[in-house]
Amino acid sequence: MPPEPAILARSDAVPARRLPAAWRSPLMALGAAALALVAVTAQSWGEMLHQWWNIDTYNHLLLVPLIIGWLVLLKVGELAAIAPRPFMPGLLLVGAALALWWAGRASGINLIAHAGAVGALQAAVISVLGLRAALLLGLPLAFASFLVPFGDEIIPPLQFVTAEIAIALTHWSGIEASIAGIHIHTPAGLFIVAEACSGVKFLIAMVTLGVLVCFTRFESWRRRALFMAACVIVPVLANGVRAWATIYVAQYIGAERATGFDHIVYGWVFFAIVVTMLLSSAWRFFERAPHDFGWSAGSLPRTAWLAGAEKGSVSPFAAALAVIALAAIAAFAAMF
Repeated sequence: MPPEPAILARSDAVPARRLPAAWRSPLMALGAAALALVAVTAQSWGEMLHQWWNIDTYNHLLLVPLIIGWLVLLKVGELAAIAPRPFMPGLLLVGAALALWWAGRASGINLIAHAGAVGALQAAVISVLGLRAALLLGLPLAFASFLVPFGDEIIPPLQFVTAEIAIALTHWSGIEASIAGIHIHTPAGLFIVAEACSGVKFLIAMVTLGVLVCFTRFESWRRRALFMAACVIVPVLANGVRAWATIYVAQYIGAERATGFDHIVYGWVFFAIVVTMLLSSAWRFFERAPHDFGWSAGSLPRTAWLAGAEKGSVSPFAAALAVIALAAIAAFAAMF
């Protein structure tokens, strides 16, 4: 069987084993800048790591660094075709992110501090490697935002939505029940839609997956919007169905046994089934291969505004030193 034309057409963009020499100094400079930023914001990174590892709502975030690495590898061939040129205005973004981090620490709002810590690294990539590299790496850079644990804020409304769906299906299935907030009274006993049953874990994971699929497999914004809507609506509805199924089964085997069975099924089977069904239904509408996401190196030189923005570029180490200086200022400010 002859090779597929699509593969032949991209043979010149197969990732190289190593980047050209022009990338060695910029990557070393970026590494130094990133190390300084992580050192200054270490407390926030420690808190995020704790949440990724110890809180099951955020366990899926352990995969985000691997996904970012995979997305970068898909662009290695494109990156090898350009030379990094630091973008000094990007330092304004570094400063803004560090200010956000400081504000979060000062106010005790971890979400803000975590967003600032991640944003500082994103901005450092733009500053040290430049706009061309940042455009090629636009998706992995943006996807890094999912490193920030979020979702606790929507737990209460999700609890009420889940309870309403569950009570509606319970009545539909012929079981007498009453509801008071998130408390559902049935002949088998009282069921409470607790925080762990709100479905926030499922929803956040599906949104993360949805963004990845949308920007690696779809080109049409309409299809992206439809798929993202499905990634929000389907998990919420599915969680309501799961809650109802627990109540329904409990009428025959008892509330305690039904609840234990529910946690096993929902945690290991139900989620996988819903994800598989959603991806299977969207599969035939995929419009491109994952490595075709974002800009290509060939299209960047024809962008006039980009050439103008790169005028007066400095060395990567000078940009990295500027980032380190901003990190030092942020560390000093955090002492007061």
